[in-house]
Amino acid sequence: MEIINTQGIIIGIITFMLIGVFHVVVIKAEYYFGKNIWPLFLLAGCICAGASLFIENIVISSCISIFGITCIWSILELFHQEKRVEKGQFPKNPKRKYKN
Repeated sequence: MEIINTQGIIIGIITFMLIGVFHVVVIKAEYYFGKNIWPLFLLAGCICAGASLFIENIVISSCISIFGITCIWSILELFHQEKRVEKGQFPKNPKRKYKN
């Protein structure tokens, strides 16, 4: 009897979930902090991507790496989100100052 390898599907599901979660994270981060929070995304991304190199478990290593790369990709999305807010596609935070 063959054993089913579930590692790939687990990694795929976690990747899908992280993309969905970060969609909301980017929207909220831009709303409350603006695009200038991008260095935190870079720091978190680099730490996680680097840490994944030292984790032996392939599923955990992959998920940490995917989280890190998703943080780094979110930097670009923060800048895109700012443009979407400027176009009126998302609400502006009334407590923040915006340049005209």
